[in-house]
Amino acid sequence: MKKTIIALSLVFLVGLSSCKKYLDINKDPDRIAETAAPIALLLTNVTVNTGFHSGSDLNRYSNLLMQQYSGQTTGGESQTQQYEKYLIQSADVNNMWSSFYATMLNDIEIIIRLATTQNAPYYRGVAKLLKAYNYHHLVDAYGNVPFSEAQQTSANPSPKFDNGSAIYTSLITMIDEALADLNGPATGLVPGNNSTIYTGAFTTKKANWIRFGNTLKLRLLLRYSKSNKVDCVNKITTLVNQSGVSFFAANTDNFEMPFFNVTDRQNPIDQFEMRRTNYLFPNKFLVDMMNTSADPRRATYFTPFPFTSTNYVGAVSGDPQSQNYSRFHTYLRGAASGGTPTSTGALNPLPAQGGITYTGDQVVRMLTFAEYNFMRAEAAVYGAPGDAQAFFQAGITASMQSAGVSAANIATYIAANGTLTGTEAQRISRIISEKYVANYGVMQENWTDWRRTGFPAIAMVSNAVTTAIPRSLPYPQSEIDANKNAPPQKPNLLVRVFWDTP
Repeated sequence: MKKTIIALSLVFLVGLSSCKKYLDINKDPDRIAETAAPIALLLTNVTVNTGFHSGSDLNRYSNLLMQQYSGQTTGGESQTQQYEKYLIQSADVNNMWSSFYATMLNDIEIIIRLATTQNAPYYRGVAKLLKAYNYHHLVDAYGNVPFSEAQQTSANPSPKFDNGSAIYTSLITMIDEALADLNGPATGLVPGNNSTIYTGAFTTKKANWIRFGNTLKLRLLLRYSKSNKVDCVNKITTLVNQSGVSFFAANTDNFEMPFFNVTDRQNPIDQFEMRRTNYLFPNKFLVDMMNTSADPRRATYFTPFPFTSTNYVGAVSGDPQSQNYSRFHTYLRGAASGGTPTSTGALNPLPAQGGITYTGDQVVRMLTFAEYNFMRAEAAVYGAPGDAQAFFQAGITASMQSAGVSAANIATYIAANGTLTGTEAQRISRIISEKYVANYGVMQENWTDWRRTGFPAIAMVSNAVTTAIPRSLPYPQSEIDANKNAPPQKPNLLVRVFWDTP
């Protein structure tokens, strides 16, 4: 599953174009990449990979830890069951690390260098935003990682690991540089329709990239709410008061990757469901939270259990082997048809066995308008500009609209659940809990919010193999073996990233 991205046709096209560099042994392949790489196809490749991997390994690790997903099986212990009880080992993250560094970030770096030499600032601006997006996930997952000496190919095969705090400082500067490029005049090459994120003519989509850059910067600044709240508020205040600044303004601004109802081009969540049947189910913690508030999003988030009922049932780590639970539904997998329940009211995983047929063309959501509103609500509670209540309700509304909830049901839900009251901690708890539901299936953000705020208040699973809920991932064994400058392996998964202060 971790390598199925190569089956996507767009990546295949890039593979065809890049294989030419191996035909002439008298030419340095790295030099060819610098001078003759097709910048348009590289951007396609980067956006495809960014979208795919945002719904892949790190998505599963983080949402299993955060009890949105539950690792189950109907035959022997699965990897997802191990991850849910915090048994994530260094060999498990090898492919994910390689996908970030050897695939996405290397291609991004080539785009940046080519765009600079060819005087193509719009390409460079987009590439720097994608670099910031991918690197912040690496820091948030691992802590210190290679950055300043990375992407140098054979010139430096053993890059040092930079401090996560220093990397974040560079990422914020990188976003500013990207926005300066995108807000400037067009020169040289200009992206056409070759991005699979914000697909369409760049003349109309440039504004989306700019709004994404500002919203991504807001996400990064909010990371400091735990380690330095005063500085966090001051920097967010400066950002939102900046003249002419634009953020996400509607769900159409969402930073997300579309997929297709075509074999091997479905989204990675659907592909995993089809190829690793019965490995994942909705988690009891999330399902029960939504049951308590009669949340209308359940109808698209989950299938009912029993299937002919209006009940929703989640699984929990350590449950007996069974498929008698709700399953992931249209919000994560695309349009649905069919489905014949078993005698217990459960759904088998595959259409051929009576399971639901999904199109698999649902988007992978990476940063949404709903999240933007919840970030503004949280920042406003701390003292940044804005009406926390208004942003809180706007976040709920945006999430429910994305899930296809009617206006009447949105109004009913907000009337019952949309008021912020109490202490700062109580208001933050409400904001993060609603953000947690809205960010169903979003990579890592729920785990990050919990590490920053302690909300939602998940409890350690009963069959945990660690003494507490993990706060970072282990370094990949492949990197420790190959990189002489790699640090020793972490003693456990309780090592904190820089913004996660005790």
